Amino acid sequence: MNPRPTALFAALANDLRLRCLVLLLEHQELCVCELTYAIGAAQPHVSRHLAQLREAGLVSDRREGLWVYYRVHAELPAWVRRVLEETFAGVRGQSPFSEDEQALRTMPNRPSAPRCA
Repeated sequence: MNPRPTALFAALANDLRLRCLVLLLEHQELCVCELTYAIGAAQPHVSRHLAQLREAGLVSDRREGLWVYYRVHAELPAWVRRVLEETFAGVRGQSPFSEDEQALRTMPNRPSAPRCA
């Protein structure tokens, strides 16, 4: 697992993909419905960007019933992990990242409940 630098920086250059990555770095693993709710974008749009992150080797996914969960890929090289962690540290308190975090914290019916929002 060694993402190309151009794929990493292209992923970070897109607002929605960066917002997803920041949330995943904070929460380790999130369902597509949680990311959709937090970011306020349509599910197909979020899923398309998550697929691009997966193709770039930055995230991995797993299915559990009807839900698809994403996480930052566990086998990222140290240099990629450092870039992501530094980016996270630099933006986490800024808008729209802080609003995404607040929205996620207030989301009703999170996946641990019987039905997702």
